[in-house]
Amino acid sequence: MAKVTIVGAGHTGATTAHWLAEREIADIVMIDIVEGVPQGKALDLMEALPVVGSDVHVVGSNAYAESAGSDVVVITAGLPRKPGMSRDDLLAANAKIVTSAVESSIAVSPDAIYIILTNPLDAMSFLAMKKSGLPRERIVGQAGILDSARMRAFVAMELDVSVKNVHCYVLGGHGDDMLPLTRHSNVAGVPLEKILKPKQLKAIIERTRKGGGEIVSLLKTGSAFYAPSAALAQMVEAILLDRKQVVPASAYLDGEYGQSGIFFGVPVKLGRNGVEQIIEYELNRSELSALAASADRVRKTIEALPE
Repeated sequence: MAKVTIVGAGHTGATTAHWLAEREIADIVMIDIVEGVPQGKALDLMEALPVVGSDVHVVGSNAYAESAGSDVVVITAGLPRKPGMSRDDLLAANAKIVTSAVESSIAVSPDAIYIILTNPLDAMSFLAMKKSGLPRERIVGQAGILDSARMRAFVAMELDVSVKNVHCYVLGGHGDDMLPLTRHSNVAGVPLEKILKPKQLKAIIERTRKGGGEIVSLLKTGSAFYAPSAALAQMVEAILLDRKQVVPASAYLDGEYGQSGIFFGVPVKLGRNGVEQIIEYELNRSELSALAASADRVRKTIEALPE
């Protein structure tokens, strides 16, 4: 069976393990620096698996030896946002955490594909590629699935329709200047711009951009974890089962969408080799301008990374 390591056994990491264990597609290792936390959560999850009928093995550890030979490494470890903080405020502290996680895991799992969640997401994905020395296909950041899912949820709530009928695509950096592609989004084939009033659509776009902050302000002592972890599980599944699934994710660009040298939210095809293709939508002048502005913000964050 395949093997997945999740670095960080907090709410997001543990909930990712939960989603994956139910899917029964890989054995799971949870790693955390706090003694007892990954071990306790792994044991709790193992004791739940007879109820759901899953035969995967889940183990918790404070060291990376247990993770050796992993097919996928998911990095969720990092400081969460507090009310009033931006994702960029976490840059220096989380850069140290991600560097340690990458260097420790790559030593024992040299063939792994990496999925990065730690904020600021695009910069941390860039850092992971730099520290690992891996080709761009094997590093991908989780953001677009989450942002698109939030937008889908808001549209479904506004129109009182099934989320299964709502298709939304959010590109760009994982931040307040992300780009919801309203022209390419629809409800059962009907474009959002034809089914929602301009005021409704504007409100949904703004709520999508502020979606993470809205939850942070409500929780006060943490950030979102159900939706981010569900998105991570979908990406792991797409890779391990070689689904060739097209999803929005943060990938390293080398000329695509007119951008180079940054990780950025774009549609990618995920399969057993990681990011197997970057899909380029045809964008109008306004969309390209907004995407470029978002890219500039991401580039500045990457440039601010500590050496």
